[in-house]
Amino acid sequence: MSARMSARLSTRARMPALIVAIMLVLLPAMGSADPFALPDFGSSADRLMSRAEERDLGQEFMKWVRKALPISDDPVLTDYLETLGQQLVAASGHPGRYRFFLIEEPTINAFAGPDGHIGVFAGLILATETEGELASVIAHELAHVSQGHLMRRFETQKQMALPATALLLAAAVLGATVDAEIGTAGLMGVQGAAAQKQINFTRANEEEADRIGIDTLARAGHDPYAMPGFFQRLARTTRIADSAAPAFLRTHPVTTSRIADAMNRARQHGVRQRPDSLRFHLARANLRQRRESNPARAVEHFANTLEQGRYRDETAQRYGYALALTRAGRLETARKQLAPLIEAHPSQTEFLVLRAEIDRRAGKPERAVRDLKGAVGLAPGNWPLNQAYAEALMAAGKPAQALAALERFVAQRSDIAPIYELMADAAGQAGQRALNHRYRAEYLYHSNELEPAIRQLELALRLDDLDFHLASRLQVRLAELKALERAREARN
Repeated sequence: MSARMSARLSTRARMPALIVAIMLVLLPAMGSADPFALPDFGSSADRLMSRAEERDLGQEFMKWVRKALPISDDPVLTDYLETLGQQLVAASGHPGRYRFFLIEEPTINAFAGPDGHIGVFAGLILATETEGELASVIAHELAHVSQGHLMRRFETQKQMALPATALLLAAAVLGATVDAEIGTAGLMGVQGAAAQKQINFTRANEEEADRIGIDTLARAGHDPYAMPGFFQRLARTTRIADSAAPAFLRTHPVTTSRIADAMNRARQHGVRQRPDSLRFHLARANLRQRRESNPARAVEHFANTLEQGRYRDETAQRYGYALALTRAGRLETARKQLAPLIEAHPSQTEFLVLRAEIDRRAGKPERAVRDLKGAVGLAPGNWPLNQAYAEALMAAGKPAQALAALERFVAQRSDIAPIYELMADAAGQAGQRALNHRYRAEYLYHSNELEPAIRQLELALRLDDLDFHLASRLQVRLAELKALERAREARN
């Protein structure tokens, strides 16, 4: 387990006490009549919240999500989820800002937060049997966002400060999707339950999200029957034992009439036959081997299933085997398993990134640099390839080249927080202290930590050996972030 993941889990373990402490500070300011009421931001006619207010709420919400849940920083898995999500956004007819992120928990669920933040649990991906089923849940959550269901729940409530709103919202959502210790118990039981009641989607909301989600599925080329089919399959668990019901059914109750309505909606589009993408199967294989904490047991699982022919996609199963072998330190065997996969799929991102990781771990980063250079040239906007290329350059003792490569990448895609963290590390290794602070600031800003980001820029501007042109750029960026901070304070 990485130090970063250990820190996340340690923070998660402290969440109940952390939420209680903050609530004790917030309670006096929230009044006695209805201290856990979520706020009214106006009527439906004039929009419940401005775009800026909704963005602020989304940022505050994500701070709590990051503290409570192990959000994956794996670029390959996150890029797949983001790609699938954006394909559905394009087909939905409701363009906007949407961010999709993976939570490495076995829970079978997904949730939509404010400002288009959509979280998908690893357990959901593993529970789906087709890519259409996974897409159906994401399309459903997209509909909750596009139809403003979450924001409508604020309409009849009293005003409350944005940080308190975000805290209650996060606690209620996390309590519903993960376990009571993080959410409702962390809010001292009855208060957390009250917050959950305030944001629960109504039956009408769920049915509307089903209808719109099915329409989106069909326009995206997926089988519209995937949604009612997945609901039906999950609902069978409740007939076995209610305690075994997936979290998705507790937060999105499925009734016979709801399944029938979804079937009728799907019937309007007809059956669509669409093969699952290879990336869907690769993501499932990756998550399956990561689920096993002992790499040796993961290796044994994939070896046995390959020998017995128990798999749905052989390419994905061999990829999972190679991943498990790499994690177990059996690098040469992993390379041999991967070689025929690359020969058959020479431009597949997942395979190229894994080969580079094997080379780096084997002490051959120069080979990884050589192999990835051409791939990055052909796909300059590919996040996983660019990150792997920069990591290989740094391992080869070329941090300045790594930084230059990442600067070219962020000129195309400027909103990926982990890239800025890698840029800060590369700048630090290259001895560029000002750039280390600059990119640390960007990492914090894109992680919704505005005040610490400002502090990093201020530290950079205090350096004695600061280049005039870089100082000017830092001053401009500092002024931008301070203006954002002032505007946010004025709204709150």
